[in-house]
This record gives sequence, structure tokens and C-alpha cells, in this order.
Amino acid sequence: MKLEGKVAIITGAGSGLGRESSRLFAAEGAKVAVVDIDAERAAQTVELVEKDGGTALAVTADVSVEEQVQAAVTTTVERFGKLDIMWANAGIVSRGGVPSVLGGEQIEFQDVTDADWQQVLGVNLSGVFYSAKAAVPALRANGGGTILATSSAASLVAYHGIAMYSATKAGVNGLVRGLSLDLGRYGIRVNALCPTHGMSPNFLMPPGSPVVGQSYEEVAGPWDPSISPIPLKLRRPPSLLDNARVALFLVSDDSQYISGQCLPATDGGTLSRVAMWFPEDKGSPGDL
Repeated sequence: MKLEGKVAIITGAGSGLGRESSRLFAAEGAKVAVVDIDAERAAQTVELVEKDGGTALAVTADVSVEEQVQAAVTTTVERFGKLDIMWANAGIVSRGGVPSVLGGEQIEFQDVTDADWQQVLGVNLSGVFYSAKAAVPALRANGGGTILATSSAASLVAYHGIAMYSATKAGVNGLVRGLSLDLGRYGIRVNALCPTHGMSPNFLMPPGSPVVGQSYEEVAGPWDPSISPIPLKLRRPPSLLDNARVALFLVSDDSQYISGQCLPATDGGTLSRVAMWFPEDKGSPGDL
């Protein structure tokens, strides 16, 4: 098993990629601290891990509050004796980036408030900063370890309506690169996962919504690769597990000499696109 004897903290682990990865990491031998702002969701993830035969601990914390993140690390170390992996996965989309069909409010950029900005900044960037800062003493005491952050393809290319989100994720990438230089001397690796496809629709749903447990593409209906805009044509849609497996690689010894990298995951060739569409591009906007 790739994480035998390891202890991992995963924030935002009550749903989506965090929940899927908690189950995968535990199946690979890790003891997992499931951190989420929603206590009920965290408990549900722990129940699933334990049902699979793994070991997990539910911790309630808001990653935008430094004291709560520090308390989550303290609780984890007290329970499991050490820390090997800190995965700062929690994130939210900026206001205006949620489709109206899901209850979102479509707003113009000039109508964004300071409260909107501070919220997405607090969770997506400060949350990663606080998670890394809280983890470093425990990782150093352990002789080294890994910090992973969930960034996004939106840190690399533009998406409509989520400029604030994109800015925070680009900030995550910069933080990861800088920390890899500063923390490498302690045997601490720092990387980011930048998913494109295979992520959870819960990300765009109101707080407290039922956990979907599948990717956008899986819940969209019968999969037809011939009309998908993803250049890579496979017989199944991208899934949460596809991203979780990349995360597993980045926190395991399989990537022991990788640090300071922001790795696009499950892009299926999407990020290789040029600005124009050609007739031979199956699944182009005109075909949808």
C-alpha cells in the first residue's frame, strides 16, 4: 500500500474530491483526519472510510480561520501521533460563478463586493496558507512530509464569471512554488493539483446540499465521447477518482523528488487547445 503508516489531513473532505480521496488514502494505508466546515458531512465521510475498513477522524473547522486550522492539526497529532501529509483541499467558487439553474446569482464584476472578495480569498488562498503554516512544525518534527494544495485549471486559463476564484487559485500556485524552496531543507515537499474535469457538482451547489459523489460529467447523463469537448475520447467520463489518484501520486513516495509543481489533472488534452476551433475538432461548441 502506498501510504502504509502515514497520517494525512484532508480539508474540505466532507464531499467531492476530499471525500473520494479520504477513502482512497485510507484504503492505501493512511490514517485520515477528515476536516470540513460541515460536521455532518465530515462524520459521513468517516463512516464511509470505516465501513471500508480504514481509520479516520472527523474534525470540524473553517479553513479561513487560522486558529481552527491549527486546532485541527493539534487534534490530529494528538490522536494519531504525527503528521505526514497536509492536503489543503477546501475551496469555494466566487459569487457569480454558480449557474442560475443551481441557485446562483449572475452578477457583473463591477458589482462584486469586498465581502465577496474576502470570502473567496479567505477560503481559497488564506486557507492554504493557514494549513501549510499549521502543518510545518508537525512535519518537521516528523522528519519531513508533504503539503498538497488543490488549485484549479482556472489558475492556468480563463473561465467566464470566476475571475476572483481564478486569482486565488493562481495565488495558490505561487505560494506552492515559493514554499517548495523554503521548506525543502526540512524534507518537506509542496505541490498543487490543478483539476480540469472530473470534479464534483457539489462545488457549485448551496451549502448543505446532498453529497452527489460523482463528477459533473458523470451526472450529466449517458456518456457520449463523440460530443464531449474533451479531446481525449475514452469510453467513460472523467471521475472524482481520476483526480484522487493523481493526488495519491503527489503525496506518496512515488513522487518523492517532485516539489514546487502545479500539476494539471484529468485535462484530457483540454488545456492544449488553441484559441480557434477547426472542423476536425469533434465536440466543438458548434457541435453541442
